[in-house]
Amino acid sequence: MYPQPGQAGRNIRRFAPGGGAWDDLRRDGQSDSDTEREYRSTSRSDPSSRSRNIPTRGSPDGRLNGSIETFPDPAPPIPYWSAKRHLTCGNPSPPPPWSSKPIQWRGSSPGKLKTANAALVLCLNIDVDPPDVIKTNPCAVLECWVDPHTMPSHKALEAIGSNLQHQFEGLSLKIPYKPILDPSLEDLRRFCQTLRRQAKDDAILFYYNGHGVPKPTASGELWCFNRNYTQYIPVSLQEVQTWLGSPGVYIWDCSAAGHLLQNFNTFAERRDHELKMTNGGVLPEGSQPMMNSLQLAACAANEQLPTCPELPADVFTSCLTSPIDIALRYFIMNHQLPNNITADMVMQLPGDLKERRTPLGELNWLFTAITDTIAWTTFSRELFTRLYRCDLLIASLFRNFLLAERIMKNYHCTPHTWPPLPPTNTHPLWATWDLAVDTCLRQLPDLLYKSPEAAASGTNAMSTGTKPGRIGQTARNDKNVTTGKSGDKPYVYVPSRFFADQLTAFEVWISRGGSALTKRGPLSLPSADKCPGAPEAANGPQNGMYDHHLVPRKPPDQLPIVLQVLLSQPHRLRALILLSQFVDLGPWAVQLVLTIGIFPYISKLLQAAGPDLRPVLIFIWARILAVDPTVQVDLFNTSGYKYFSTVLGMKDDGVLPNSSEHKAMCSFILAAISRDFPHGQAACWSERVFDNCYDRLEEPDFLLRQWTALCIAQMWDAHDEIKVYGVDRGTQDKLISMLSDDSAEVRSAALYALGTFMGASGSPDSTKQGGGGTGTMYQLEERVHFRMEVAVATGATLAIKDDASPMCRKELLVVISCLVKEWRGYFVVCAWLYWEEDRKWRAGTAGHHIFHDEDITNQAIAEWLDDFGDDENLREENRVLLSSFFTIFVVLLDLSVDPYLEVATNAQTIVDYIMALLLESPFTRLEFSTLHIPPTAPKPSPSQGSPHLANATITRSRVPSMQSSPSLGHAPISPIVALRPGLARTDTMTSTLSSGVSNTIRRTSSFANALKNLANGIAFPSAEDGRSTPSPTGGLGPQVRVDYTDVVSRPPSPNLNVAQYASPYSRPSSPTTYPPTSPQHSTHSSQFSACDVIGALIEEDMERLRARRRAGLHPRRTHQIHGGSIPSPSNSTFSMDSNSSLILGLGTGAGLRDVLPLKSSFFDWCCEYFKEPQMRQTEIDEPGSIQYNYQVWRQQRNEQIVTETQKQAVIAETCTWNRPVTTIHGSGHALTMVFHAYDQQLVTANEGDMISVWDWSQRKRLNYFCNGNPKGTSITALDIINQDVGGIILTGSADGIIRLYRNYDPTLEQGPLQMVSAFRGLNEVIQVRQGSGVIMDWKQSAGTLLVGGDARVIKVWDAQTETQGLDLDTNEDSPVTAIVSDHVSGNTFIASFADGIVKVFDKRLEDDDSIIRKYTDHASWVQNVCWHPTKSNQFLSASLDGEVKLWDIRSKEVPVQTWNISPNIGLSAFDVHPLTNVFATTSTITPSNWRQQRVTVHSFAMPESPLVPFTVGTGLTMSPLRTMPSPFIPRLNSLVFHPTEMLYALGQPDGSIKIMGCNLTQVS
Repeated sequence: MYPQPGQAGRNIRRFAPGGGAWDDLRRDGQSDSDTEREYRSTSRSDPSSRSRNIPTRGSPDGRLNGSIETFPDPAPPIPYWSAKRHLTCGNPSPPPPWSSKPIQWRGSSPGKLKTANAALVLCLNIDVDPPDVIKTNPCAVLECWVDPHTMPSHKALEAIGSNLQHQFEGLSLKIPYKPILDPSLEDLRRFCQTLRRQAKDDAILFYYNGHGVPKPTASGELWCFNRNYTQYIPVSLQEVQTWLGSPGVYIWDCSAAGHLLQNFNTFAERRDHELKMTNGGVLPEGSQPMMNSLQLAACAANEQLPTCPELPADVFTSCLTSPIDIALRYFIMNHQLPNNITADMVMQLPGDLKERRTPLGELNWLFTAITDTIAWTTFSRELFTRLYRCDLLIASLFRNFLLAERIMKNYHCTPHTWPPLPPTNTHPLWATWDLAVDTCLRQLPDLLYKSPEAAASGTNAMSTGTKPGRIGQTARNDKNVTTGKSGDKPYVYVPSRFFADQLTAFEVWISRGGSALTKRGPLSLPSADKCPGAPEAANGPQNGMYDHHLVPRKPPDQLPIVLQVLLSQPHRLRALILLSQFVDLGPWAVQLVLTIGIFPYISKLLQAAGPDLRPVLIFIWARILAVDPTVQVDLFNTSGYKYFSTVLGMKDDGVLPNSSEHKAMCSFILAAISRDFPHGQAACWSERVFDNCYDRLEEPDFLLRQWTALCIAQMWDAHDEIKVYGVDRGTQDKLISMLSDDSAEVRSAALYALGTFMGASGSPDSTKQGGGGTGTMYQLEERVHFRMEVAVATGATLAIKDDASPMCRKELLVVISCLVKEWRGYFVVCAWLYWEEDRKWRAGTAGHHIFHDEDITNQAIAEWLDDFGDDENLREENRVLLSSFFTIFVVLLDLSVDPYLEVATNAQTIVDYIMALLLESPFTRLEFSTLHIPPTAPKPSPSQGSPHLANATITRSRVPSMQSSPSLGHAPISPIVALRPGLARTDTMTSTLSSGVSNTIRRTSSFANALKNLANGIAFPSAEDGRSTPSPTGGLGPQVRVDYTDVVSRPPSPNLNVAQYASPYSRPSSPTTYPPTSPQHSTHSSQFSACDVIGALIEEDMERLRARRRAGLHPRRTHQIHGGSIPSPSNSTFSMDSNSSLILGLGTGAGLRDVLPLKSSFFDWCCEYFKEPQMRQTEIDEPGSIQYNYQVWRQQRNEQIVTETQKQAVIAETCTWNRPVTTIHGSGHALTMVFHAYDQQLVTANEGDMISVWDWSQRKRLNYFCNGNPKGTSITALDIINQDVGGIILTGSADGIIRLYRNYDPTLEQGPLQMVSAFRGLNEVIQVRQGSGVIMDWKQSAGTLLVGGDARVIKVWDAQTETQGLDLDTNEDSPVTAIVSDHVSGNTFIASFADGIVKVFDKRLEDDDSIIRKYTDHASWVQNVCWHPTKSNQFLSASLDGEVKLWDIRSKEVPVQTWNISPNIGLSAFDVHPLTNVFATTSTITPSNWRQQRVTVHSFAMPESPLVPFTVGTGLTMSPLRTMPSPFIPRLNSLVFHPTEMLYALGQPDGSIKIMGCNLTQVS
């Protein structure tokens, strides 16, 4: 979907650190890429350039950069309720169907090997050939580059052993290598056993060179010598396995080495099986199977080693340990070199293998990059990680093995490995290696004879050498090459362009569609369990379930090479930028980068990275932490967190481009380091991260505000010391002030931070429940600590309870659940007070006997307050505290029937927990308790709520009388309301409680009925309320009566509805019985009063707080244990009351499930921002995508419709309007209708809760679904928003709820019908005898929704912020019947009322002055009011008595013109066409005139007579009843004009809908 305003840049932002150093960077003399030259330019790799409006720069070839210039820019209006939060409601999105399980990139998978030491066994027996070997003449003689025939045999053996050790040390210096020269059997056994003792559980490298002994036997025996060297002694591999144990790495360099590899596996498999059998079927803990050993064999079982005299005898060992030497020799053997370059000159190639700036070092660097890439593109991810990213020595051996395979296969010798590897000798990158070698060697004459050293001495610079045969160490003067003259300019080596070219190829991959998705196949991302080089299987039944899903493209082959480029200072920035673009593609790209081994490199860059690398490093690290949070430990161990804390604390924003966004990334990184990691919390605390986050909570960038709040949340999660510091700074007050932020994400982040502050768990571990409140707070007094916790929860509740975003309301419940967890006694008291007052009211209205005459609730509260003596301050404090708890409890009840199912489910979990506590409390044993009595239904009273209790008798003289509520809807008011002081808000606490309780009762029938699904079925038996199909979560989800047989009985669910109801009972009882009462909770009269119970419950809460604070007195106990809340004082199961005089048998909540506090997933949802592409546009904004093309088509189609209908509008005002177009037959009364402006769709709502979507051109119903409003209410308002780009259905029902639905057109295949959002548009609904329900007006250009109806206010909701912007008082006692905004600015709107008054409001003025016009000429209910189609200062209104009036807001408050349409019959429906100067009315259907109704269409151009008065049949077979189908809609039919076309729809009483049109070819 499209991003919301203010977030559009987030969703399509190209990662551009901005101006400054990044824009001025140039590569050294290279122009093959513009990555560094202009990173923010609109290059081909910048698909977001169109949206960012950056001036287009020319490409080197003179063409405009960015192919999107050839596409039309649809530039549609920003759609509302289409952001990510509306798709997920703060729940993490499930991974795509093509995603696979992440690979353990650290190499921690089973079978990881770490080499500890090595045995280098050489069985050469120089000068004595084994009996089974026949050597050619000449033949290969070099062993480890030593000719053994040039020195005595014992000297040669020592030299070979020394060289071999040095060669292995060149692979890894950290491992001790032990040469074992021509060993006897006893020596071999002793050395092997010693190495195993030294290695402990690590791997041993066992190298075996058997060139001087017979070939291995087919039964798996290798050979060594006796002590006198007179016999060859066979050694079974079973013995070797016993000596060396597991794990190990084995190198077999001998002829017929395949015998050793095959038999080793046979013996290892048998050994592992026997070990498992002796250990109960599993391996002993800590041991690895022998089959996990790695093997490299020089040839197959039936092959001989090559004897080519140009190659060394140990060519396999040479490839494994000195690859550059053998690779260059192999190259000069197979290629003709120019400039008389000889083999001897190649052997003198200058440089050092470890110095990448020298020729030899560069070749070694290139070889590493190429072999890594060959392995990466050929082997599976798991195998690559195991062999190349676990151990340096193993990685080097298997990297060099690829060269051995390439060389030896040319000599009919096939090296083998275990695990087996696919062949790589024909990989295309070997040609790239040959090119790099050729480029280097062509400079060799100049390097040798024109180098600075040669020029200075006049001789060969490489004139010394001690080790024959080694490149760079041989001294041989070639007579064919002349030396340079002393006066020549010294030659400077030209580095290879290999890395620059590979980076360019990588950039081309990214910029030319690398981010595009494709179908599964050879060019798609391989599955994790498949070899990247293997072709994909054809789509068949086995993978058909994924065929329709698009997957990422196959990653570029250059990825490992980019990793190697990070080692190069000249290319580093460019490589990092390209890596940032790659990891931006998604989590799969980050996983690939981690698997390839970037982590050590990127970690080292944090230690000494310059300012030019800072933005791109921050970006890459944010991506890594979002995908793999476990790297928090690595950042802590390496002190990498200091890098990000420094950036976050920077005061000079000019130093860092895009400062706010990069600081937001740093906040996320530091939050991820702190999450569920006490060491990370302490580290961030020591770096003053908390202070830096606090200072940035009011930054202009919403992303920075959001993540600084989340960072604070993770830092003080279960960390008492940081919470104490936060309270000292007033952080909780700052967070509460953020609850009025314009961004729903910021409000939710602030609530999340308050939740972890109050004891919720921020850990990703689902077993860590949380608890413990705000911790010890040892710096505060006990009562101050208590008041602070209540104030935080109360402040959050009052700020968010009416928020339009269900994501915010969901986070509020987490905060409340923390308070309920710690102060459950107070909530039990509130539940009891509400229960008793509600029971008393219901019994009275139903005419039932009042159980007792005494007002026990008022008396109990008064007696409880009397216990505080004459201390008025203390009494007042406790009154306020109890009132605060009652306020929160009422909001909980309200949220338990929230229209958004996930919010309701979570609230039901909390409410049912409180009720379970109430049912287990001593309140059940009071003399007059009614908790054990089933509820009774109240007497139906449609015109009023419960009687007001303002005149209730207060038995205690100290208790003041109860305040009266301004609300017309009454409810049982708890006695504490009378004791609560007024609040400095627009309404008093009394009205808040009154309306909240009233609304709750009206929606749930009774408080007891709210417990219908308690504990998955434990509930009181009660009369069925006419609804069916309970919510699947066990809560009070919206349900509908089954009026039709072809529909489901629940409204559409949101896209992600993951909330699960949690019962307070472990095992629910029968759903039809009341939970059994424990013996101590019997119902007989007890010797204590309600006051005693209240005091004891509250005292127990205070004792729980004292125990929590005592826990903090222990030294160094600064971290709470999740879930460590205290169920009762001192873990007892009983408690004393406040006077220590009565045992009440408390222990509140001890026997219930620990379901609180709730756990939020908001942090994980926010982390997804850093997994989503930021450098490219979304699919719908990407030119050429299906969604983009569809929107382009829609825009062009819409513009064509507007053009055509504007021409028709001029003619239509003089034509007749009686042309029948079509008739649709539905069920029920189509009392509310709305046309789609561009699609041929009509949305209708009947008198109940069913909505139909019709394709009126095809007379086909596209969708039919339930809205979920309660029985007895109606859908009184309908609209379609975002019509330019599709549409979302907006409904308003008489219960005050606004709901939104998407995907209502199944022909578009957008997915199932879903609820987008739902909120309470009117929270103070007045119950009157004839109401209007909810009346709405939507202004698409401004994103505002006006909501009025049965209320004294008109609320202005901002769709962008999902908050209530204005609350305009109507100054009327009658309902609002219609609202319409002006077409231009939307600052003014007109509202009509049921008493005939019409008012004009200006939203820019203050409340008292907002009514700028008032018209009183109508004498009856104003049915509708509409602006004049062409004159912006005029509007029309129509009343039920048949009068239609035209008004001018500039003139006096008298109508300009009046039409008396139906003086005797009356008017039923009225509407004005938005484009042409006509309006239409329908007559009222009465008992005397019910067979037909009169339709009249008038033109402003001819006001004297109508264009066409005609009658249509009603379809009724009998006279209608005197009552209307809906108590909120005073008509039997409906009328609505099409927004653009010259059509209108008539909703008939028989359920049919007639669509009529204008006769454009006839002029009346």
